[in-house]
Amino acid sequence: MRVLVTGASGFIGGYVVDNLLAQGHVPVLLDRLDNYTDGHAINRFDPDSDPDVPDAEIEFRLGDIRDYTAVTEAISTCDRVIHVAGVLGTSETIDNPLPAVETNIVGGLNVFQGMRQHDVPGCYVTVGNYWMNNSYSITKTTAERFAWMFNREHGTKIAVVRALNAYGPRQKAEPVRKIMPNFCLPALRGEAITIYGDGEQIMDMIHVADVADVLVRAAIRTDLDHYVFDPDRDVDAPVKYEAGSGRPTTVNDIARIVLEAAGREVIEGQTVEHVPMRGGEPEHSVVLGSPATLEPLYPEGLNLVGLEEGVEETLAYYADLR
Repeated sequence: MRVLVTGASGFIGGYVVDNLLAQGHVPVLLDRLDNYTDGHAINRFDPDSDPDVPDAEIEFRLGDIRDYTAVTEAISTCDRVIHVAGVLGTSETIDNPLPAVETNIVGGLNVFQGMRQHDVPGCYVTVGNYWMNNSYSITKTTAERFAWMFNREHGTKIAVVRALNAYGPRQKAEPVRKIMPNFCLPALRGEAITIYGDGEQIMDMIHVADVADVLVRAAIRTDLDHYVFDPDRDVDAPVKYEAGSGRPTTVNDIARIVLEAAGREVIEGQTVEHVPMRGGEPEHSVVLGSPATLEPLYPEGLNLVGLEEGVEETLAYYADLR
Protein backbone atom coordinates (compact mmCIF):
# COMPACT_ATOMS: atom_id res chain seq x y z
CA MET A 1 0.00 0.00 0.00
CA ARG A 2 0.95 3.64 -0.45
CA VAL A 3 0.62 5.17 3.02
CA LEU A 4 0.75 8.91 3.63
CA VAL A 5 2.61 9.85 6.82
CA THR A 6 2.20 13.45 7.92
CA GLY A 7 4.97 14.79 10.13
CA ALA A 8 7.48 12.13 9.10
CA SER A 9 10.40 14.33 10.20
CA GLY A 10 9.27 13.91 13.80
CA PHE A 11 10.15 11.31 16.41
CA ILE A 12 7.09 9.06 16.06
CA GLY A 13 6.74 9.73 12.34
CA GLY A 14 10.22 8.39 11.61
CA TYR A 15 9.42 5.12 13.37
CA VAL A 16 6.14 4.84 11.46
CA VAL A 17 8.13 5.11 8.22
CA ASP A 18 10.54 2.43 9.45
CA ASN A 19 7.61 0.13 10.28
CA LEU A 20 5.93 0.64 6.91
CA LEU A 21 9.15 -0.05 5.02
CA ALA A 22 9.76 -3.22 7.03
CA GLN A 23 6.31 -4.47 5.97
CA GLY A 24 6.82 -3.67 2.30
CA HIS A 25 4.54 -0.65 2.09
CA VAL A 26 5.43 2.56 0.26
CA PRO A 27 5.61 5.51 2.67
CA VAL A 28 4.62 8.86 1.21
CA LEU A 29 6.05 11.53 3.49
CA LEU A 30 4.32 14.89 3.81
CA ASP A 31 6.33 17.34 5.89
CA ARG A 32 7.52 20.93 6.05
CA LEU A 33 11.10 19.64 6.36
CA ASP A 34 13.14 17.88 3.70
CA ASN A 35 14.44 15.27 6.10
CA TYR A 36 13.07 13.18 8.93
CA THR A 37 13.97 11.27 12.07
CA ASP A 38 16.27 13.63 13.89
CA GLY A 39 18.15 14.90 10.87
CA HIS A 40 18.60 11.67 8.93
CA ALA A 41 18.50 12.50 5.23
CA ILE A 42 15.50 11.42 3.20
CA ASN A 43 17.74 9.02 1.26
CA ARG A 44 18.76 7.11 4.40
CA PHE A 45 17.03 4.07 2.88
CA ASP A 46 18.95 4.33 -0.37
CA PRO A 47 21.06 1.16 -0.87
CA ASP A 48 24.21 3.30 -1.08
CA SER A 49 23.58 4.88 2.33
CA ASP A 50 22.01 1.93 4.11
CA PRO A 51 22.93 -1.46 2.60
CA ASP A 52 20.77 -3.26 5.18
CA VAL A 53 17.61 -1.90 3.51
CA PRO A 54 18.06 -2.53 -0.21
CA ASP A 55 15.75 -1.08 -2.85
CA ALA A 56 13.45 0.57 -0.33
CA GLU A 57 10.77 2.68 -1.97
CA ILE A 58 9.92 6.02 -0.42
CA GLU A 59 8.36 9.24 -1.67
CA PHE A 60 8.70 12.70 -0.16
CA ARG A 61 6.33 15.64 -0.59
CA LEU A 62 7.36 19.00 0.81
CA GLY A 63 4.23 20.57 2.28
CA ASP A 64 2.40 21.81 5.34
CA ILE A 65 -0.78 20.29 6.75
CA ARG A 66 -2.13 23.85 7.11
CA ASP A 67 -2.22 23.92 3.30
CA TYR A 68 -5.40 22.09 2.29
CA THR A 69 -4.38 21.79 -1.35
CA ALA A 70 -1.06 20.13 -0.49
CA VAL A 71 -2.81 17.78 1.93
CA THR A 72 -5.64 16.66 -0.34
CA GLU A 73 -3.32 16.20 -3.34
CA ALA A 74 -1.07 13.96 -1.28
CA ILE A 75 -4.00 11.95 0.09
CA SER A 76 -5.41 11.45 -3.42
CA THR A 77 -2.34 9.36 -4.33
CA CYS A 78 -2.49 7.06 -1.30
CA ASP A 79 -4.37 4.06 0.06
CA ARG A 80 -4.04 4.96 3.75
CA VAL A 81 -3.21 7.98 5.93
CA ILE A 82 -1.32 8.07 9.24
CA HIS A 83 -1.67 11.59 10.64
CA VAL A 84 1.16 12.31 13.09
CA ALA A 85 2.08 15.93 12.33
CA GLY A 86 1.49 18.43 15.10
CA VAL A 87 2.82 21.21 17.30
CA LEU A 88 4.09 19.67 20.57
CA GLY A 89 4.77 21.06 24.01
CA THR A 90 3.14 21.20 27.43
CA SER A 91 4.49 24.33 29.09
CA GLU A 92 6.04 25.39 25.77
CA THR A 93 2.66 26.10 24.13
CA ILE A 94 0.88 27.94 26.94
CA ASP A 95 2.03 31.49 26.26
CA ASN A 96 1.21 31.32 22.56
CA PRO A 97 -1.49 28.73 21.76
CA LEU A 98 -2.04 29.94 18.19
CA PRO A 99 0.54 27.72 16.41
CA ALA A 100 -0.94 24.66 18.13
CA VAL A 101 -4.46 25.73 17.12
CA GLU A 102 -3.46 26.36 13.51
CA THR A 103 -1.56 23.09 13.09
CA ASN A 104 -3.29 20.63 15.41
CA ILE A 105 -6.89 21.70 14.82
CA VAL A 106 -6.99 23.42 11.41
CA GLY A 107 -4.29 21.15 10.00
CA GLY A 108 -6.08 18.13 11.42
CA LEU A 109 -9.33 19.22 9.79
CA ASN A 110 -7.52 19.52 6.46
CA VAL A 111 -6.36 15.92 6.79
CA PHE A 112 -9.82 14.66 7.80
CA GLN A 113 -11.47 16.57 4.95
CA GLY A 114 -8.98 15.10 2.50
CA MET A 115 -9.64 11.59 3.81
CA ARG A 116 -13.37 12.20 3.39
CA GLN A 117 -13.02 13.68 -0.09
CA HIS A 118 -10.95 10.78 -1.43
CA ASP A 119 -12.47 8.05 0.75
CA VAL A 120 -9.09 7.05 2.20
CA PRO A 121 -9.03 5.32 5.63
CA GLY A 122 -6.34 5.81 8.23
CA CYS A 123 -5.58 6.85 11.76
CA TYR A 124 -4.88 9.91 13.85
CA VAL A 125 -2.55 10.04 16.85
CA THR A 126 -3.70 12.05 19.84
CA VAL A 127 -2.71 12.30 23.50
CA GLY A 128 -3.20 10.23 26.63
CA ASN A 129 -3.49 13.29 28.87
CA TYR A 130 -6.58 14.51 27.02
CA TRP A 131 -8.00 16.10 30.16
CA MET A 132 -5.06 18.44 30.88
CA ASN A 133 -5.48 22.16 30.28
CA ASN A 134 -2.50 22.99 28.11
CA SER A 135 -2.53 24.05 24.47
CA TYR A 136 -1.15 20.74 23.23
CA SER A 137 -3.71 18.55 25.00
CA ILE A 138 -6.62 20.88 24.23
CA THR A 139 -5.87 21.12 20.52
CA LYS A 140 -5.05 17.46 19.98
CA THR A 141 -8.20 16.40 21.82
CA THR A 142 -10.34 18.86 19.87
CA ALA A 143 -9.10 17.28 16.64
CA GLU A 144 -9.82 13.85 18.14
CA ARG A 145 -13.45 14.84 18.60
CA PHE A 146 -13.60 16.10 15.03
CA ALA A 147 -12.33 12.72 13.85
CA TRP A 148 -15.21 11.02 15.64
CA MET A 149 -17.64 13.54 14.15
CA PHE A 150 -16.34 12.79 10.66
CA ASN A 151 -16.72 9.05 11.26
CA ARG A 152 -20.24 9.45 12.60
CA GLU A 153 -21.58 12.04 10.17
CA HIS A 154 -19.57 11.40 7.00
CA GLY A 155 -18.74 7.69 7.21
CA THR A 156 -14.98 8.16 7.27
CA LYS A 157 -12.78 5.47 8.79
CA ILE A 158 -10.40 7.38 11.05
CA ALA A 159 -9.00 5.28 13.87
CA VAL A 160 -8.11 7.36 16.94
CA VAL A 161 -4.95 6.27 18.75
CA ARG A 162 -4.18 7.89 22.09
CA ALA A 163 -0.43 7.57 22.46
CA LEU A 164 0.92 7.71 25.98
CA ASN A 165 4.50 8.79 26.80
CA ALA A 166 6.55 7.57 23.84
CA TYR A 167 10.30 7.26 24.33
CA GLY A 168 13.26 5.62 22.65
CA PRO A 169 16.33 6.31 20.51
CA ARG A 170 16.29 9.43 18.29
CA GLN A 171 14.06 11.50 20.60
CA LYS A 172 15.25 15.08 20.96
CA ALA A 173 15.91 16.69 24.34
CA GLU A 174 14.83 20.12 23.12
CA PRO A 175 13.14 22.47 22.24
CA VAL A 176 10.22 20.49 23.68
CA ARG A 177 11.37 18.97 26.94
CA LYS A 178 10.64 15.22 26.94
CA ILE A 179 11.29 13.08 29.98
CA MET A 180 13.54 10.32 28.66
CA PRO A 181 16.29 12.29 26.87
CA ASN A 182 16.32 14.79 29.73
CA PHE A 183 16.85 11.94 32.20
CA CYS A 184 19.27 9.85 30.14
CA LEU A 185 21.67 12.58 29.08
CA PRO A 186 22.33 13.97 32.59
CA ALA A 187 22.60 10.43 33.97
CA LEU A 188 25.28 9.60 31.42
CA ARG A 189 27.13 12.88 31.96
CA GLY A 190 27.30 12.47 35.73
CA GLU A 191 24.89 15.35 36.28
CA ALA A 192 21.72 15.55 38.38
CA ILE A 193 18.35 14.65 36.86
CA THR A 194 15.79 17.46 37.19
CA ILE A 195 12.32 16.35 38.33
CA TYR A 196 9.28 18.62 38.29
CA GLY A 197 7.34 18.65 41.56
CA ASP A 198 7.73 15.81 44.04
CA GLY A 199 7.95 13.26 41.22
CA GLU A 200 4.91 11.28 42.32
CA GLN A 201 2.93 12.02 39.17
CA ILE A 202 2.26 8.83 37.23
CA MET A 203 3.27 8.36 33.61
CA ASP A 204 2.72 5.47 31.22
CA MET A 205 5.93 4.92 29.24
CA ILE A 206 5.74 3.10 25.91
CA HIS A 207 8.54 2.45 23.45
CA VAL A 208 8.14 4.49 20.27
CA ALA A 209 8.46 1.39 18.08
CA ASP A 210 5.37 -0.02 19.81
CA VAL A 211 3.47 3.23 19.23
CA ALA A 212 4.41 3.13 15.55
CA ASP A 213 3.22 -0.46 15.25
CA VAL A 214 -0.14 0.42 16.81
CA LEU A 215 -0.55 3.30 14.37
CA VAL A 216 0.26 1.18 11.34
CA ARG A 217 -2.07 -1.60 12.42
CA ALA A 218 -4.87 0.86 13.13
CA ALA A 219 -4.43 2.51 9.74
CA ILE A 220 -4.29 -0.70 7.73
CA ARG A 221 -7.34 -2.34 9.33
CA THR A 222 -10.64 -1.25 7.80
CA ASP A 223 -12.82 -4.00 9.23
CA LEU A 224 -12.97 -2.54 12.74
CA ASP A 225 -15.91 -0.47 13.98
CA HIS A 226 -15.08 2.99 15.28
CA TYR A 227 -18.26 3.08 17.36
CA VAL A 228 -19.49 0.36 19.70
CA PHE A 229 -22.65 0.13 21.78
CA ASP A 230 -22.16 1.25 25.39
CA PRO A 231 -24.86 -0.48 27.49
CA ASP A 232 -24.15 1.73 30.51
CA ARG A 233 -25.04 4.86 28.56
CA ASP A 234 -27.42 3.26 26.03
CA VAL A 235 -25.58 5.01 23.19
CA ASP A 236 -22.98 4.27 20.56
CA ALA A 237 -19.60 5.35 21.97
CA PRO A 238 -16.46 6.17 19.94
CA VAL A 239 -13.62 3.66 20.02
CA LYS A 240 -10.22 4.78 21.30
CA TYR A 241 -7.05 2.70 20.97
CA GLU A 242 -4.77 3.55 23.89
CA ALA A 243 -1.13 2.96 23.00
CA GLY A 244 0.21 2.52 26.51
CA SER A 245 1.60 -0.20 28.72
CA GLY A 246 -0.82 0.37 31.60
CA ARG A 247 2.14 0.23 33.98
CA PRO A 248 1.81 3.00 36.60
CA THR A 249 5.34 4.34 36.96
CA THR A 250 5.99 7.56 38.85
CA VAL A 251 8.51 10.05 37.57
CA ASN A 252 10.67 9.09 40.55
CA ASP A 253 10.46 5.44 39.42
CA ILE A 254 11.59 6.40 35.92
CA ALA A 255 14.52 8.42 37.29
CA ARG A 256 15.59 5.46 39.44
CA ILE A 257 15.42 3.04 36.49
CA VAL A 258 17.49 5.38 34.32
CA LEU A 259 20.10 6.02 37.02
CA GLU A 260 20.46 2.33 37.86
CA ALA A 261 20.86 1.47 34.18
CA ALA A 262 23.57 4.14 33.98
CA GLY A 263 25.34 2.63 37.02
CA ARG A 264 24.39 5.41 39.44
CA GLU A 265 22.34 5.66 42.65
CA VAL A 266 19.44 7.91 43.56
CA ILE A 267 20.83 10.57 45.90
CA GLU A 268 18.63 13.57 46.62
CA GLY A 269 20.40 16.81 45.75
CA GLN A 270 23.19 15.00 43.91
CA THR A 271 21.83 12.64 41.28
CA VAL A 272 18.26 14.01 41.39
CA GLU A 273 16.93 17.47 42.13
CA HIS A 274 13.32 18.61 42.41
CA VAL A 275 12.08 21.92 41.00
CA PRO A 276 8.59 23.50 40.94
CA MET A 277 6.00 22.03 38.56
CA ARG A 278 5.99 23.49 35.08
CA GLY A 279 2.90 25.14 33.63
CA GLY A 280 0.20 23.07 31.99
CA GLU A 281 0.79 19.95 34.07
CA PRO A 282 -0.92 19.50 37.45
CA GLU A 283 0.78 17.95 40.44
CA HIS A 284 0.17 14.24 41.14
CA SER A 285 -1.45 13.71 37.73
CA VAL A 286 -2.20 10.14 36.66
CA VAL A 287 -1.84 9.41 32.93
CA LEU A 288 -2.37 5.74 32.12
CA GLY A 289 -3.43 3.82 29.05
CA SER A 290 -5.47 0.65 28.83
CA PRO A 291 -3.69 -2.07 26.81
CA ALA A 292 -7.01 -3.93 26.65
CA THR A 293 -8.17 -1.38 24.07
CA LEU A 294 -5.47 -2.69 21.70
CA GLU A 295 -6.76 -6.28 21.68
CA PRO A 296 -8.68 -5.87 18.36
CA LEU A 297 -5.40 -4.84 16.72
CA TYR A 298 -3.41 -7.72 18.26
CA PRO A 299 -5.41 -10.95 18.00
CA GLU A 300 -2.14 -12.83 18.46
CA GLY A 301 -1.52 -11.08 21.77
CA LEU A 302 0.25 -7.89 22.77
CA ASN A 303 3.99 -7.98 23.41
CA LEU A 304 5.31 -4.53 24.30
CA VAL A 305 8.92 -3.58 24.99
CA GLY A 306 9.48 -3.55 28.76
CA LEU A 307 10.54 -0.27 30.34
CA GLU A 308 13.83 -1.58 31.73
CA GLU A 309 14.76 -3.08 28.35
CA GLY A 310 13.74 0.10 26.55
CA VAL A 311 15.76 2.29 28.90
CA GLU A 312 18.88 0.18 28.30
CA GLU A 313 18.46 0.57 24.53
CA THR A 314 17.78 4.30 24.83
CA LEU A 315 20.76 4.90 27.10
CA ALA A 316 23.01 3.14 24.59
CA TYR A 317 21.78 5.54 21.89
CA TYR A 318 22.37 8.66 24.00
CA ALA A 319 25.77 7.41 25.11
CA ASP A 320 27.00 8.05 21.59
CA LEU A 321 25.73 11.67 21.71
CA ARG A 322 27.46 12.84 24.88
